[in-house]
Amino acid sequence: GGGGRPRCPPGALLGVAAVVVAAGWVRAEPKEEQSFDLIGKNEVYGDTRHEVNVYVKVFTNSPFLVCMDLALSQERIIDPNYLWIGPDGRDLEGQKYVNLTETGKLMVMGFRESMSGAYICTLSHKIIETTTQEETEIVEAYKFMVYAYREADHAYQVSVRFSTARCKLKTNGLLVEELSKILNSTISYLTCQITESSYKCHSIRTPKNGLQYELFVNFLVNPFAPGWEEVCHKVPYDCEDVTNRRVRQAAERIGKFFHQLRQILEYEFHVVPAVQYVDNSFSMTPIDSCRPGFGKNHHTHQNCASCCVVCGPGTYSPNNEVTCRTCARPQARMYGAKSC
Repeated sequence: GGGGRPRCPPGALLGVAAVVVAAGWVRAEPKEEQSFDLIGKNEVYGDTRHEVNVYVKVFTNSPFLVCMDLALSQERIIDPNYLWIGPDGRDLEGQKYVNLTETGKLMVMGFRESMSGAYICTLSHKIIETTTQEETEIVEAYKFMVYAYREADHAYQVSVRFSTARCKLKTNGLLVEELSKILNSTISYLTCQITESSYKCHSIRTPKNGLQYELFVNFLVNPFAPGWEEVCHKVPYDCEDVTNRRVRQAAERIGKFFHQLRQILEYEFHVVPAVQYVDNSFSMTPIDSCRPGFGKNHHTHQNCASCCVVCGPGTYSPNNEVTCRTCARPQARMYGAKSC
């Protein structure tokens, strides 16, 4: 032939490949026979055999979705024509929120959860037989499932232990109160705070020292202290990057605090000499939460398992849990629902 190549009309779009996009970087998580060839520099190529999952961080631009596969992009294409249809079924040409190039590449700008859904491109082009000049039109379709996502909001569950003379000492409660005050003071400049502080006292029999008593203290290092919204107003997009960085710094400060606590106790807790920190009892566990309208689903979104992905049609999330609930009436069609 004189140009292009014979190709079969598209069948069912089966299988999944995935691309994750965040503030200028692109990551692919291929499945089965998919390869990294789906990815170019800020470009994602389609595949007539598979729909391609693309995860775009809210408020950022999507990569360019390319209306062809990588192999076809390396060939001469005669009279190409591109038709992009968005999740609402409308032609995307001329829409203000898209950048649509003359070579069939689509970028969705300022991505929001409501923009999630299926982006389908139909490419038509010709093949011309060299000897007869006979023209044959080829039509191919590419489907991209594009999902908004956020980074999870991080908090840290902290557990420590203190030895005490008896479980009924009034100073046990005083210790926990003073500890919370000191830690809040230590991390307040990061607009983080200590919440859900609690303790229980247990009697413990040991082979060498007989019966002892220990306080099991738990609290949460939370990034949403009063004033955190003002910090967020200083950035032009969503705030989880800022809050996550600050709560990580707060957790590191608290870790250093307990590492040095034996010396600190000598100066801070003169009123509770019967209570002593149990060396090496400090432990810290990250706790993730998602904003309303987002959740985690390791099965549906295996390739963005750590992301808070927009709740799909028929599901919703009203709070900061990490899962999207199923609506009683699953005919709801919107993405990012906070209620049904």
